[in-house]
Amino acid sequence: MTLETLALLTILSPFIGAILTVLVPKDTAKWVCQCFAGIASAGAIGIAITLLSGGESSVSYSLLSIGQVELFGITIDKVSSLITVAVVVLGLLVSLYSLGYMSEGNREHPHEGMPRYYAFLLIFIGAMAGLVLSSTILGQLFFFEVTGACSWSLIGYYQSPKSLKAALKALLVTHVGSIGLFVAAAFVFNATGTFAISALATLDESTKTIVFMGILFAAWAKSAQLPLHVWLPDAMNAPTPVSAYLHAASMVKVGVYIFARAIMEGGEIPEIIGVIGVVSAIITLIYGFIMYLPQKDMKRLLAYSTITQLSYIFLALSLSIFGSKLALEGGITYIFNHAFAKSLFFLVAGAFSYTMGTRMLPQLKGVVKKSPLLAVGFCVATLAITGVPPFNGFFSKFPLFAAGFELSAEHSWLMPIMILALIESVASFGWILYWFGKSVVGEPSEAVANAKPLPASMKVVIVFLIVMSLCSSVIAANWLV
Repeated sequence: MTLETLALLTILSPFIGAILTVLVPKDTAKWVCQCFAGIASAGAIGIAITLLSGGESSVSYSLLSIGQVELFGITIDKVSSLITVAVVVLGLLVSLYSLGYMSEGNREHPHEGMPRYYAFLLIFIGAMAGLVLSSTILGQLFFFEVTGACSWSLIGYYQSPKSLKAALKALLVTHVGSIGLFVAAAFVFNATGTFAISALATLDESTKTIVFMGILFAAWAKSAQLPLHVWLPDAMNAPTPVSAYLHAASMVKVGVYIFARAIMEGGEIPEIIGVIGVVSAIITLIYGFIMYLPQKDMKRLLAYSTITQLSYIFLALSLSIFGSKLALEGGITYIFNHAFAKSLFFLVAGAFSYTMGTRMLPQLKGVVKKSPLLAVGFCVATLAITGVPPFNGFFSKFPLFAAGFELSAEHSWLMPIMILALIESVASFGWILYWFGKSVVGEPSEAVANAKPLPASMKVVIVFLIVMSLCSSVIAANWLV
């Protein structure tokens, strides 16, 4: 197959699967979801293999044009292929995990998954693939809005007043963020007569500043950065597999990815964008850390942890504007690595809900004696997220700090910012390790002692993510060379 065919297969097959999912009998819907998520994953892996074997560094295809104006197109390079594999394969893993989790055997949420759950999950997979592979701002904007609509449906899936309110908040905040992309698209088209992201490099400095501020605003909304972070903690009302996918692997990665893609295509970028990006990232980083200190609900703790981890990615990408290639590669590697490590953390939390009926950390004492797999998953996720070698988080954070301290020799104002980030990194390790010690070791609590066995589908996914939390950085490093 050609790269173009594989890309279209990856983007379109989940949408076709979503239509079939709502047409087939309810008991069949979840299997249709597995099938089409598998097809999309095969397409994403096929893109990576074909790109590698073809020896080309970047390929672009136009899909829809009016006259000379390209509206929708595809760009396949090492970065887009790497992130596509992450978002699509993790979509497959989450759908597989959902076979066990979305069932009457779940102690916290006994509920058989409805066809609409699997349909919207498939649409989200297709929309994420489309956004990552888009070669135009218009394409990014279209899929940006599709992901927002899917998140509204999935966050509000349980139809409780609390979840519906959280879903509406997520939709409104991210939709407000899309204004930034509208502004960026309008200014790029007005200046160049095209919507191509590659046209960013041809803009004059003042126009480029406006366009990048628009993209950054949209990125802040999707990636839950101050002041547009308010939707993410409340979104934890979603089913846990949804939390793992939307709030670790896909939706929150939209923002950092469109910012990274703009930096890659933008040529010389005004330093004011880097300054704003760095300052915003460090403020959000400190805020996120302070906010997850009082959390005892594991998912809310992970929500604020996600906000801080995304701040690290924004920090790395913003540092790259000052001329550091290491920072850019570190930021992209961080997107890839964090998706696997944080998905593992969320799915371990979901396993606690399923087997023990709670994800409240004070009630999870003694997990290691009752469920060694979940104890290992909790431990690996903790070490990976907080950047302890040899786990993938270390190989995301190390390039960031190396680049930041190197740049501080030329830009002295960066030194205190990097020191603050380093303090936060150490402190977050200490705090999450504290909860690991309180929750995993010791004599089992009543909830843990009465835990039921995990379904095989959930075990397989957790084991795979444990392995990837060790290996993903090796994959990313070798792929981006």
